[in-house]
Amino acid sequence: MLRLAIALTLAPLATEAATCRDTSFDGAAYTLCEVSLGEDLRLFHSGPEGAYGSFARVNAALEAEGQTLGFAMNAGMYHRDLDPVGLYIENGTETARLITSDGPGNFGLLPNGVFCIGETFRVIESRSFKAEQPACRFATQSGPMLVLNGELHPKLLPGSDSTYVRNGVGVSADGTRAVFAISDDRVNFHAFARLFRDELGLSDALYFDGNISRLYAPDLNRHDAGFPMGPIVGTVIPKG
Repeated sequence: MLRLAIALTLAPLATEAATCRDTSFDGAAYTLCEVSLGEDLRLFHSGPEGAYGSFARVNAALEAEGQTLGFAMNAGMYHRDLDPVGLYIENGTETARLITSDGPGNFGLLPNGVFCIGETFRVIESRSFKAEQPACRFATQSGPMLVLNGELHPKLLPGSDSTYVRNGVGVSADGTRAVFAISDDRVNFHAFARLFRDELGLSDALYFDGNISRLYAPDLNRHDAGFPMGPIVGTVIPKG
C-alpha cells in the first residue's frame, strides 16, 4: 500500500548545476558528480507506461515540462521486473518498503543503508532509518554501506578479487553535498569504499550497484547504455 511521507518541504529551485569530473585514486579511474542542495535532485522509477528503465525515457518525460537531466546514474538494486529491492520513496510517496533483515547478495550484506533527499542529503544505516523515520522527499535503499561514521564496512576485504565497475554515493557531514561516483575501471568493494573515505573525505557512503553501473553526464559527452535500470537518480535543469 502506498503511503505519504510526512513533513516534506518543497523541492529546491535548480539554481546551480552538478559538476562532473574524471579523477583517479589508488591506480583506478573514476568519474565523480557533485551535487549541492541548491540543485533539483530527484529519483525516478516509473511513468504512466511503467518503469522508465533508461536515461532517455526519463529525459523524454522531462521534456514535456521543458526540462532535462543535468546528470544521472542508476540508484539502487532492483528485481527482474525493475521494481526496487528495498525502500523507495518518490515525491514523498513510498512505493517499496524498507528491508532490515540480512540476506543473500550485496544488498543483504548488513549494514546496508538509505540515501535520503530531504532538507539535507543523508546516507543512513537502514535500522537507524527505521528507528528515526526521517522525512525524505526521495529515498532509495541499497547495500552494503561502504562507509559508516568514518569506518569502512567490516566485511570489505582489501585483497578481494571480486572486481566490477561500481557506483555509489557519499554525503558530506553537514548534508549539503552529495558526491556520486562510478569507477571507470574494475575495482573491489574495499578500494571503492576508500575512494569515498580517504580521497573524498566523506564519513558516510552507500553502494548502489556493480556490473550494470551506468552514468549520464552530457558535459563529459557520456551516455552509458546497457540493460534496463530500476531506480535512477539525477538532477533536473531547464532544457536549453
